[in-house]
Amino acid sequence: MTALPPPSKKKLGLVIDLDTCVGCHACAVSCKEWNAGGFAAPLTDERPYGEDPSGVWFNRVHSYELAAQDAPAGGCGAAGAAAGATVADAPQPAMTLHFPRSCLHCEQPACVTVCPTGASYKRAEDGIVLVDEDKCIGCKLCSWACPYGAREYSAVEGVMKKCTLCIDRIYNENLSEAERQPACVQACPTRARHFGDLGDPESAVSKLVAERGGVDLMAQLGYQPTNKYLPPRPRRAGQAQADAPQPEEALDPQALPTVLRWLDRVLSR
Repeated sequence: MTALPPPSKKKLGLVIDLDTCVGCHACAVSCKEWNAGGFAAPLTDERPYGEDPSGVWFNRVHSYELAAQDAPAGGCGAAGAAAGATVADAPQPAMTLHFPRSCLHCEQPACVTVCPTGASYKRAEDGIVLVDEDKCIGCKLCSWACPYGAREYSAVEGVMKKCTLCIDRIYNENLSEAERQPACVQACPTRARHFGDLGDPESAVSKLVAERGGVDLMAQLGYQPTNKYLPPRPRRAGQAQADAPQPEEALDPQALPTVLRWLDRVLSR
């Protein structure tokens, strides 16, 4: 089995904001485009235009419908307000949650320790978990050990693949500093994805996690994922009302100025 290196000070990873992710799949598409010719290329597809297409995707986005939630006892109304109730104490409207999923580059990755050939390994210098496809025998032990479903098996090549954190991009000195980030981060239109050193408490991503209460995915399993998720912010009651269809206001033409009354007659013909 494969041994893990000592914990590294530098822990490169992603912070994903579930509050601003709109489920557009731009991260998945840009990841596919970049990595189809990158470190882990090719990313094969089978029957892409058939009824049952399958293929290798390092990023996948799942969408869930969350039911409305009532306020906790004493958390709303006059009594709740008197007790200092916050927005989180108010009733929460139903919402759609978009959940991006990819490798979390865990500090204690079971996918690495179960690998019989050393194909799965964790870099000591930055904590990124990778696959050496020349050593991979396609036994799928790593995919069974990963509780996050982040491993992708290529039936065409007979090897396992996974998110590389765009290692061939983030260290590419031929790119400008602004472009040295994972393709999924650069493509996100709502800036729901952030990249940086989560081992540095003074980094922008670490401060963001601290400010927003970022969490580990299934922390109870003990794999210590590097990537963090920012939970959705509580919705205010007024937001649900604002999203509801509003009745149309009746227009009284006689109350309009002379010019606008003339324009209204012309446009109404």
